[in-house]
Amino acid sequence: MATDFPAAPLPTLDHLGVSSVSLDVDAKKIANDWLASFSAAATQGDVDAIISLLLPDAFWRDMLALTWNLRTFSGKQKISKFLTDRLGLSKLHDFKIRQELVGLQQPYPDLVWISLMFDFMTGVGGASGIARLVPTPNGEWKAHVVFTNLENLTGFPEKSGPLRDQDPNHGRWESERQREVEFLDKDPTVLIIGAGQSGLEVAARLKVLDVSALIIDKNPRVGDNWRNRYEALCLHDPVWYDHMPFIPFPATWPVYAPAKKLANWLEFYADAMELNVWTSANITETVQDPSTNKWKVTIKRQDGTERKLVVNHIVFCTGLSGPTPNTPVYPGMDTFKGQILHSSQHKRALDHAGKKVIIVGACTSAHDIAVDYYDHGVGGYCEGGPPADIVDRMSASFPHHMAVGLNQRAAKQIADLDKDLLDSLHKVGFRTNMGILDTGFGLLAWSKAGGYYLDTGASKLIADGKIKLKSDSQISHFTETGLKFENGTELAADVVIFATGLGDCKEHVARVCGEEVAKKCKPIWGLDKEGELNGTWKGLGVPGLWYMMGNLALCRFHSTHLTLQIKAIEEGIFGTRYEAD
Repeated sequence: MATDFPAAPLPTLDHLGVSSVSLDVDAKKIANDWLASFSAAATQGDVDAIISLLLPDAFWRDMLALTWNLRTFSGKQKISKFLTDRLGLSKLHDFKIRQELVGLQQPYPDLVWISLMFDFMTGVGGASGIARLVPTPNGEWKAHVVFTNLENLTGFPEKSGPLRDQDPNHGRWESERQREVEFLDKDPTVLIIGAGQSGLEVAARLKVLDVSALIIDKNPRVGDNWRNRYEALCLHDPVWYDHMPFIPFPATWPVYAPAKKLANWLEFYADAMELNVWTSANITETVQDPSTNKWKVTIKRQDGTERKLVVNHIVFCTGLSGPTPNTPVYPGMDTFKGQILHSSQHKRALDHAGKKVIIVGACTSAHDIAVDYYDHGVGGYCEGGPPADIVDRMSASFPHHMAVGLNQRAAKQIADLDKDLLDSLHKVGFRTNMGILDTGFGLLAWSKAGGYYLDTGASKLIADGKIKLKSDSQISHFTETGLKFENGTELAADVVIFATGLGDCKEHVARVCGEEVAKKCKPIWGLDKEGELNGTWKGLGVPGLWYMMGNLALCRFHSTHLTLQIKAIEEGIFGTRYEAD
């Protein structure tokens, strides 16, 4: 598969010029000594001393701590320039290692590193760091990866735990909540569009940072973005990967949550976290004041009344895709006597009982819908591991370009384990690939948010012929009774469902803020030259305009980054954003 992603060499023993490593080394001493030298150099602003502690082809990934951005720097030259530009401004100090998170790891026989996690302070707040040290021929251990992440802002702690409201409330809570939800006293600082997991988590984190926020959603209930999708939908990520901030899922939660169950949880979450939500609400006008960059927004509510608000920030939490279905156009569609649907319009298999159904597509929605039809006889992070917040940071400490070699190895291991299943899929004509640079689904997800399926049962049904497959020819045109293909074959159908994706998520911005504003925005998803996502979580290039998206795990982690930026801007402590060339 063609790609322009750079593939950095892994720090294997052979690449490092090291013949062997004793697994009995004192990892804690090596880690503590390295951090002591790193701490001294960082505190003194000594760029050369820091560079001497890194491999020549090292990576440094920073999330807000030094850059007020999400950036990855690779190689001695780029890291040196970044540190020269930002180290003095960032005022790093007070480094402390987390001794319990130091350890020697050997993920593969030729790959050994010492992983350490540490905390430190910047000029604006607390931060965490992770480094992975690898051996060198002269016996020194140097960092192959450094990850730095802003965790909080000095003077503005989250109002949770011992800092939560401790005063008794006798009989006033309901009326106070009503005034808060309706914003009767003042307009919200932040308007959040969308009450799915991303909108709720942004609102929850803003609330504990004491930033007022209002969520609006066009649907009648919180969670309807999951509740109103096809009946067979369930999460393809396990529950221990999906925990939400402040309220994790119960230990009794199923491993793969059904969509409607998740929808009800989101409704509960909004209530329990006391988030301010207006449902059945639509924006009718949005204008940005060029003199203040504030947004003047008109919202039409369920009862027909309109509210005019002035807000400092708008956060789009409207999903990974745009609102427009990507439905291909074929000759003869107007003569087809059956029903043509996009997957976003599909509800349940029983709607088509007794009918012949063709599903066009081979990714997640197509598989889920096919299983739904089969089940109804129609047509043809590990549990018990480290806490989620630690795993989030560990995962983020592997820059995307750096991790290409690791993902290639992991994808091959998984393919070997699934060899029998893959062989049986190939025998029935199902085409597979190993993803971008043979890295499996990872870079596909980061670059295009599609092109893969995480198996939850459909693959075996296809391999066993219980879900029929046609992949030998492209569609030529519709007939009155079905589809005709370029090789002359035909399939009869009563229903054709296109599981072919949706448009660009920037369409949401254009619909709400206008085409001119949307044109000024950076691309939202997809990786830039450094291997970082383009615009989501870190600003779209238009003041006061943000986009939050991702699965539950990504929203849990990166909602902190987005909300810390908003809080810092509101408190006047946001520094200069260090942009890529």
